[in-house]
Amino acid sequence: MRRSVIALLSISVIGASPLAAQRQSEQNAFTWSGRVPSGHWIRVRNLSGEINVVASNSERVEVTATRQWRRSDPESVRFEVHKYGPNEEDVVICAIWTDRTDCDERGYESHNVRNNDVSVQFRVAVPRGVKIGVSTVNGALSIEGATSEVEATTVNGEVEATSSGGPVNASTVNGSVTARMGRFDNDEDLNFSTVNGTVVAEFAGDLDADVELSTVNGRFQTDYPVTINGRLDPRHLRARLGRGGRRIRLSTVNGNVELRRRS
Repeated sequence: MRRSVIALLSISVIGASPLAAQRQSEQNAFTWSGRVPSGHWIRVRNLSGEINVVASNSERVEVTATRQWRRSDPESVRFEVHKYGPNEEDVVICAIWTDRTDCDERGYESHNVRNNDVSVQFRVAVPRGVKIGVSTVNGALSIEGATSEVEATTVNGEVEATSSGGPVNASTVNGSVTARMGRFDNDEDLNFSTVNGTVVAEFAGDLDADVELSTVNGRFQTDYPVTINGRLDPRHLRARLGRGGRRIRLSTVNGNVELRRRS
């Protein structure tokens, strides 16, 4: 069972000039570079700040993290790298705010983070075939150029995840979710969710799945012909695509739910 994220934050808006912020970033950058074999995971855990994932131009995973702040001590945030899994070929990188923080491949849990305005922005360059798992609490997530499995979770921020393969799972609480994926072989269930925002899932080509769409204040839209199971409910729709199979759940409270076919 995955641990939930528990955090108390007091984040101030950064008021430094662009030049000062650039100097802060250059002087306080954390970098890591290493080989993660195809089919294995690179996971990045954050608490305050966005995470951007792009395709790598090399065969190595390259991670850069920059700290920004206004009043707090940037050294109050440190970084840890752990290897795990068979032959320790999977990697998790954590931004740590307090000594009362647990962070590993299973999740991130932090307590008593108060009056600290340090934020961390991650840039992660990933080679083909490497699986990606990213999470933060306050910050957006952007994943582009992925070719394999993606897991993306935040609380306050938008999630946009694109993989030419898959599967992709993505969630937030305050923000929209957009997930795009190509064809993938396994039949794993997929989940896309938020509370305040629109949820969009795009798939390449035909799709065999049992789908569940739910919203309270919004509408449904699908590019696929569906066979509805049960009564027609304007808030909760169960349907079958093609022959059925994997379960795909899209849910929100305030926003639309859209199932799209990628061109």
